[in-house]
Amino acid sequence: MPKPPSRTAVVRTALRDLRVQLALLNHQVGSQLSLKDAELDCLDVLARDGALTPSALARRAGIHPATMTGILDRLERGGWVVRDRDQTDRRRVTVRVVKERTAAVYQAYRGMNGAIDKICAGYSEDELDLIAGFLNRCAEAGHTSTEKLAAN
Repeated sequence: MPKPPSRTAVVRTALRDLRVQLALLNHQVGSQLSLKDAELDCLDVLARDGALTPSALARRAGIHPATMTGILDRLERGGWVVRDRDQTDRRRVTVRVVKERTAAVYQAYRGMNGAIDKICAGYSEDELDLIAGFLNRCAEAGHTSTEKLAAN
């Protein structure tokens, strides 16, 4: 009789499945909104972190700075972001989302957000704290692994 997979292996498999499903969801949302995956990622970073310089946005979204110019050009043409120039140093630019446009993104994710709310309702506050801590630690491990791979 084969040995059942370890609990850690089961968790890894579940995370891989989740990654695939979220990628598929993001692709569908992007298709509905005529946004490429990288553009959707940039909008997410800006919505969470607020206005950023293009280079800071590139770092946080994991996009090469030279590629960022084209992404920002498309997002700006689509009315998704605005580039603001610093009044004292006109070379300094920050990028911010157009809040009125982000409602379309939230609308596209409404089904998934509602499903997550229902799932979370079945857990206690302590269990949700544990789950959130686990997911945050996994995200940090992913960040660290990405940095190590990029350094090679």
